[in-house]
Amino acid sequence: MITEKPIAQSTKTLPRAVSALGHRNFRLFWTGQLISLIGTWMQTIGQDWLVLSLTHNSWLLGIVGSLQFLPILLFGLIGGVVADRFPKRTILLFTQSFALLQAAVLSFLVMSGKIQFWHLLILAPLLGMTNSLDMPTRQSFVVELVGREDLPNAIALNSSIFNMARIVGPSLGGLLIAVLGEGPLFLVNAISFIPVIAGLALIDTRLLHWNPQSLQKGSSPGAFRSLREGLSYIKRTPALLLIIVMVGVISLFGMNFNVVLPLFAANALKVGPEGYGFISAAFGVGALLSALWLAWRNQQPRIAQIVISALAFTIFEALFAISHWFILSLVLIAVVGFAMISFAASSNTILQTVTPDHLRGRIMSVYMLVFNGSTPIGNLMTGGLAQIIGISFTLLGCALISMLAALGGWLFRAPAEKNVEENNNL
Repeated sequence: MITEKPIAQSTKTLPRAVSALGHRNFRLFWTGQLISLIGTWMQTIGQDWLVLSLTHNSWLLGIVGSLQFLPILLFGLIGGVVADRFPKRTILLFTQSFALLQAAVLSFLVMSGKIQFWHLLILAPLLGMTNSLDMPTRQSFVVELVGREDLPNAIALNSSIFNMARIVGPSLGGLLIAVLGEGPLFLVNAISFIPVIAGLALIDTRLLHWNPQSLQKGSSPGAFRSLREGLSYIKRTPALLLIIVMVGVISLFGMNFNVVLPLFAANALKVGPEGYGFISAAFGVGALLSALWLAWRNQQPRIAQIVISALAFTIFEALFAISHWFILSLVLIAVVGFAMISFAASSNTILQTVTPDHLRGRIMSVYMLVFNGSTPIGNLMTGGLAQIIGISFTLLGCALISMLAALGGWLFRAPAEKNVEENNNL
């Protein structure tokens, strides 16, 4: 079980909205991530615009996005097994350093004028390979930094910096592309990894809330047997099964709208890279407000809250799909961001709360698989359909399919609610 350290890391004097920041290790991790994620979002918008500049093709835009997330689909579950077998801090030091190298190489290629489309076809999946290990490890590391009591607040605060970066990063990225081009943007992202690597190096492992004996070593079962153990636990746990299924369907169809946002901005709304940056930033504003609201509440979420958030996300995404007025689209995409983070962060919290310590890496790898691993299929589908039937019809259809999944979650929520209640009473 996780070992708590109330004397060394008391958080009782902090407001409930930031109680997790009372843990020194979490402060180091959180601050480094804030800086790094701004660079990551800058690179995201820069890579999308670079692909469009080189190809002018939404299908190829989907191809690059798919290749970046394909390794998560193929290897994400193995990443969860690794996260349960080795110290997570060590794994993250490796993954963050490799991501820095990838960004530096991309910056050099662009700034030297040697960049070609095939370079992106190699660099994107290399970053995906890194993320297939980084994502489940980073997600399951949070509880070791703060313990169970402050876990809801820590997840909400992580969502807040993720979406704060989503506001600042695309806005700066769009302006930087317009003024200097994509090369300097990628260089800024490479530099932004230095604070998070330094933060990880400074973490005091003596204050981690974990039990070293929970790591599966030596006579532990093989990787595939370990993986089956995690999947079996999901199958027989109603709360986990409902959340995984809902997240999987909604991520596949509803959350891949970002792949066509550059084209939606350029063709449907008639705005350039600056407008695209503001659309991404508006989504981030709504998402940030949602994360701050969750942090202020600092409460264990309920299944009903998750399902309602999913329904709201799909409804407002459908409205965004048929909007061709820039100002209205900014408002709608902000509401989409609010509902999406409420859905995703609350789902994350319940998964980590219900899951036992020794399975957390594997369960979170399944979550990351359905949340991000579906992106290759979703990007190809969304980009391809946008090329055939148009951007608006594609977004609308995907939103309606996601709505059916949310309605199904509402109808079958009772066993999951009972499961969460029983866990809270333990």
